[in-house]
Amino acid sequence: MKNQLFDLSGKVAIVTGGNGGIGLGMARGLADAGAAIAVVGRNEAKSSAAVEDLRQRGVKAIAVTTDVTDKAAVATMIARVVKELGRIDILVNNAGMSIRKAPHELELEEWSKVIDTNLTSAFVCSKAAYPALKASGNGKVINIGSMMSIFGASFAAAYAASKGGIVQYTRACATAWASDNIQVNAILPGWIDTDLTKGARQQVSGLHERVLARTPAARWGTTGDFAGIAVFLASPASDFVTGTAIPVDGGYSIMA
Repeated sequence: MKNQLFDLSGKVAIVTGGNGGIGLGMARGLADAGAAIAVVGRNEAKSSAAVEDLRQRGVKAIAVTTDVTDKAAVATMIARVVKELGRIDILVNNAGMSIRKAPHELELEEWSKVIDTNLTSAFVCSKAAYPALKASGNGKVINIGSMMSIFGASFAAAYAASKGGIVQYTRACATAWASDNIQVNAILPGWIDTDLTKGARQQVSGLHERVLARTPAARWGTTGDFAGIAVFLASPASDFVTGTAIPVDGGYSIMA
């Protein structure tokens, strides 16, 4: 008998930035649990490849090319997902980027680009998806923060500000939408081996060694490490869990 606690059969999930990295890792986990997936991103080729990957796992999947900072574009995306997949039960706000500069070197345009992509997009997508999530009867929102939601870094002023904001936005939505039976939680990834962090390792001398030295698990995370936490937070197993910010970092954040 299939474990109903983690069964997402019949559910529909939107994963922004779901065409690579942590987003694709979560999308794969949700698909393996039975959910249909809408991959939302700007790179059509990457999104098409991700959709093919997900379909091979036996679920429906579509790609929707969208600028998640654009209110009108997001509204169109939500309408298309409902039309083609029938409903929305799960929203994963994963789209993100970073510009690595010291605070005094950041230009206003760069600051705004990071904040808009990482934080404002979560607001825009959550607001647009809210009616469908409420209609589902048991909606789930998963916001992707970062260990920079907890720590500071000289090269991540805008990124850290955006990810700290994600945690507070998560808490606000969790309290506002509890009466609608919508649970809202955040995941705080640690140092994960992705294209984004490969850039960081190239730009920040000694980063790789410092991460390994501080992480009790003694390795960088992989995108596959996010499949399980995504399924948990999207499934009935987490129906009494809301407003949390869960580190997935191999123990990095517990070290002094």
